[in-house]
Amino acid sequence: MNGGRRPIGIVLLAIFFGAGALICLVTMLALAFPGGILEPIWRLRPDARAEFQKLGSWSIALMATVGTACGLASLGLARQTEWGRRLAIGILTVNLIGDTLNTFLRDDLRTLIGLPVGGLMIWYLISEGRASARPKS
Repeated sequence: MNGGRRPIGIVLLAIFFGAGALICLVTMLALAFPGGILEPIWRLRPDARAEFQKLGSWSIALMATVGTACGLASLGLARQTEWGRRLAIGILTVNLIGDTLNTFLRDDLRTLIGLPVGGLMIWYLISEGRASARPKS
């Protein structure tokens, strides 16, 4: 995956994972300082706060882990590294598994939208990896 011009899909995915890292940081700050300036973010998804509160201080550790993984995937994709591509595939795969479980275990049909979107992103990253592995003539 190294070298050459970055495909637009890889650039967009690097931005996507960078945004994920930023969202994790904002969430961590909102959890660490309840009632602070970031309090309005919970209006986007009110049940998320309750779910995070069930985890207690582990919620901040979870967001730090996810945010770090997203940040590294963004960096790796931007630099067109194989490890960045693989990390992005891994993150998306874990997310797909989570969406699938939420669909059936929590009867949350909203998570179904993530299945084709995540699947397409994984397919793209796999096909992009194959394309860059082919010898150039």
